[in-house]
Amino acid sequence: MTKSTRMHGFEVMWNRLKEHPLSNVGPGLITGVADDDPSGVVTYSQAGAQFGLNMLWTMPLAFPLMAAVQSMCALIGRVTGRGLAANIKGAFPPLILKGVVLLLLVANTLNIAADVAAMGEVGELVTGISPRLMTLLFVTGTLLLQVLVPYRRYVFFLKWLTLSLLAYAAVLFSIHVPWHEVALRTVWPTFTPNAQAATMVVAVFGTTISPYLFFWQASEEVEDMHRNKAKSPLLSDPGSATPELRRIRWDTWSGMFYSNISAYFIILATAVTLHVAGITDIQTAAQAASALRPLAGDSAFLLFAIGILGVGMIGVPVLAGSAGYALSEAMGWKWGLERKVRDARGFYAVIIISVLAALCIQYSPINPMKALIWSAVINGIVAVPLMAVIIILASNKSVMGDYTASRPIVILGWIATAIMGAAALGMLVLG
Repeated sequence: MTKSTRMHGFEVMWNRLKEHPLSNVGPGLITGVADDDPSGVVTYSQAGAQFGLNMLWTMPLAFPLMAAVQSMCALIGRVTGRGLAANIKGAFPPLILKGVVLLLLVANTLNIAADVAAMGEVGELVTGISPRLMTLLFVTGTLLLQVLVPYRRYVFFLKWLTLSLLAYAAVLFSIHVPWHEVALRTVWPTFTPNAQAATMVVAVFGTTISPYLFFWQASEEVEDMHRNKAKSPLLSDPGSATPELRRIRWDTWSGMFYSNISAYFIILATAVTLHVAGITDIQTAAQAASALRPLAGDSAFLLFAIGILGVGMIGVPVLAGSAGYALSEAMGWKWGLERKVRDARGFYAVIIISVLAALCIQYSPINPMKALIWSAVINGIVAVPLMAVIIILASNKSVMGDYTASRPIVILGWIATAIMGAAALGMLVLG
């Protein structure tokens, strides 16, 4: 086979992949999958291991609340043509923006540290290679993708990586699942409402509704708009409003459903294996994966491990990217994954520094899982005022014009804010 023939074959394959329906979905899918990052897998695994089927109810409740908030973020980005931080900068006092962005940067860096540590440990289980070396390889890979690959191609690979979440559904085919009991406990859990249960509910909701997803989704709508030169902010292009608003609703709600049903499967898989076997304390993603092997076989272990690595390759770039978007918009820098490094140096510097700082934590006395706990605390504190700000922005006609968020979405947003407020208060009291 000649070189020209091989190149032609690759080009044909690339064009076919680009024509796949998955290539046409919006930012909601990636945002949803990034929510189930390796540190999220740890939380959901612990929920299933510790409480069995009695934490399944959290996902049906979290789904509409999460989808409503993310819908407003997407709407803000598409209507105004600016990211979330830029809109906050224009509508609120500087102190609010500075406080939110600073806490976001710290929380994201700590979360990245926990994620790459989990990926390294799981990588060792699969390959036998040193976890620190695997961590270094994953960090290098994600940075090269974000820095060197244009957004239009980079986001294409991220969308295909979202299929890795199907691994958690596949695990259920290799184990026995009492579906009647599952259905019953999803709507009628039986657990003692004590401090342990309250802490787990706080952890699950804090993991599911996270501030970094807010910034990412709004800015990704702007990225997609810049990539497609025919698109303009809806404020200046009302003619395209109807199909675009319909797309945002479908994209966001389907993406969040995919995220929440996958988290549901993680809780379920660990509930019917680890909890049943009396393994009720899961501290790391690697521990969750390795504990499945003697209980459910090599196939379940491998599927669970692949899921962790796949979502990690999405979660880390989203965490770093959301930090870059937030700080760049706050500082007035040029930003965007479609731009080259020399055209958006500050933006890429934030991405590189946050990931490298997370890598340094692996070689410091700081325990990555302790870092994750602090990240959860910070996210829980930031989420509440930030969600209130998002609802105010999405409801403000001076910001959104005729495209303010609908009343049902706003109501769901305030319910989510109240629940996250109670969760944050519970986290502080119980912590």
